[in-house]
Amino acid sequence: MKQRILVIEDDENIRDVCRRYMEREGYEVLAASDGYEGSAMFQRCETDLVVVDIMLPGKDGYELCQEIRQQADTPIIILTARGDERDRLMGLTLGADDYLTKPFSPRELMLRIHNVLRRVNLSKSLDPQDSAVLSYGRLTIDLSVRRVMIAGQAIDLTAKEFEVLCVMARRPGQVFSKGQLLDLVWGYDNLVNTSAVTVLIRRLREKIETNPSQPVFIRTVWGIGYRFEPSGEGRT
Repeated sequence: MKQRILVIEDDENIRDVCRRYMEREGYEVLAASDGYEGSAMFQRCETDLVVVDIMLPGKDGYELCQEIRQQADTPIIILTARGDERDRLMGLTLGADDYLTKPFSPRELMLRIHNVLRRVNLSKSLDPQDSAVLSYGRLTIDLSVRRVMIAGQAIDLTAKEFEVLCVMARRPGQVFSKGQLLDLVWGYDNLVNTSAVTVLIRRLREKIETNPSQPVFIRTVWGIGYRFEPSGEGRT
């Protein structure tokens, strides 16, 4: 069964180019020309990945990212004509998995799509030995059903947030640099800036830590990266 990609882009030429390249790679493509149409299509159709432009008529890409993330962990790649890092980080903060700055090569977009979907598919195809529950105090991670709970309450994580948490929780005490996390979770370390890791760690802390400004599970190792503290004790 073909994987389905929703492209939300108001530029007809870019929309058509994306459709041609995606269909050539064997994907089914849905296309929308504005934010409201894109939102309606996402609600109506099962989608494996969303490619969304930031500057859209009606709802912009930021609103769509936020809306999608409130409903599902469907991978999102944002397209932006803005070169400002703050704009790219805003998209990542709202839950986008990757970004591409215009003008872009369609081949590079396809590479991003392949990598994002590959990581999602790998995370869904857990080995039998991974069908286990990791329990660290009030934090429980059920790998077999991809469920995270804090003090018995289910926590909604995006695919990337879940992957980062699992990578670190499986190796408690090990220090991971931002580059290592990019390589392990994104699958490549030269296309996405390490600031994406910083944003994702901040979002993850907001969801699993009692006080995100004084995290006890995901601790910063200054000048190096992060480590998972299994006891959930101590401060950064």
